[in-house]
Amino acid sequence: MTDTLSPVSKRIDRAAIRLYAELTNDFNPIHLDPDFAAKSPMKGIIAHGLLSVNLLWQSVRISLGEAAVSDATLDIRFLRPVREDDVVTAGGRRRADGNGYDVWIANQHGETVISGRMAHPAEGRAAP
Repeated sequence: MTDTLSPVSKRIDRAAIRLYAELTNDFNPIHLDPDFAAKSPMKGIIAHGLLSVNLLWQSVRISLGEAAVSDATLDIRFLRPVREDDVVTAGGRRRADGNGYDVWIANQHGETVISGRMAHPAEGRAAP
């Protein structure tokens, strides 16, 4: 298996957020209404969290194949919001103990927005 997951990047623009809302039927105004979002504690539109996580699954599929996506599990933490027009990049690196991958999604400022671990049944599922 590869030591590094291939990075996958995407600009999370308003169109991508809208399409994800339609796909998931999640029309929360924090994702779609600029006026509402500006008055919220987030102070602006934020993307759906799982929109960015999809990039991580793409990275796993590109790097390890379709079977890895089907059999893998993620244990992740959302650390900060992804804002409209952020460019996010997902990737990962094989853990030093060889048991899965440390995975991350970072924005264009180099700030980690999501981090965690991916385990695969063939490698065991030790506690993170």
